[in-house]
This record gives sequence, C-alpha cells and structure tokens, in this order.
Amino acid sequence: MTRRPVSALHTKNETRATAARRRAAAVLSAVRRIPCGRVATYGDVAVAAGLPGRARLVGRVLREAPAAMAALVPWHRVVGAGGVLSVGRFAPHAALTQRMRLEREGVRFTRGGRVDLARHRARLRRCP
Repeated sequence: MTRRPVSALHTKNETRATAARRRAAAVLSAVRRIPCGRVATYGDVAVAAGLPGRARLVGRVLREAPAAMAALVPWHRVVGAGGVLSVGRFAPHAALTQRMRLEREGVRFTRGGRVDLARHRARLRRCP
C-alpha cells in the first residue's frame, strides 16, 4: 500500500470531505466577522480564514452555501479585487441586490460602480 502525500490543505488524519468542511467553516466564519458598512475582498477573506491564495475557494464556498446559511452570512460584504461586484458574472440580479444592501449600510461606490476600498475595506485578522 502506497502512502498518499499529505496535502497542505488537509492533515494526515483528515479525509478530504472533512478538510473541505473545515475550510468552508473557516471561510464562513471570516465572512461573518466583516462589520456592517465595511467590505472585504475574496483574497482578504481567504487570508483571514487561514487559506492565503485561495480567493476562488472563498467564492465557491459562498456560491454553494445553502439558502438558509446565506441568510446568516453577510455574503454581500465580499467583493472582488479592486472593489468589483463580481457576483454579477454568475447572477446579474445578485449584483443589484449586493449593491442595494451595501448602499443601505452606507458603503459608497465610485463612478465606475466599484466599492471605494480606501474608505470601506475591513481589516480582518486571522482567527486560530
């Protein structure tokens, strides 16, 4: 029996499914820490979740979260690099919903339709 190399994404005694659940929980926890009136990029959330360089994973976790979970997680506070509302690529109506929710929280947009990250970017810390 050959041993599979231990990936940096899961530990020796952890199955892939368990590792995926752990990573998803870390991402959702990081998103919940974004305060009202602030935003974070997918990359910021990945770093705060202990998954640097995994911004696409953050997007996938948010996209695949069950509807009941989406109601508890402020998904609208996560934006693309440069303040882009990137959810519009998958669902144009979601970008409008995201913008309306952010504006309701006091987030301002540039003339190009991007979030003003200099003013509204959250400073997330990694939780152990």
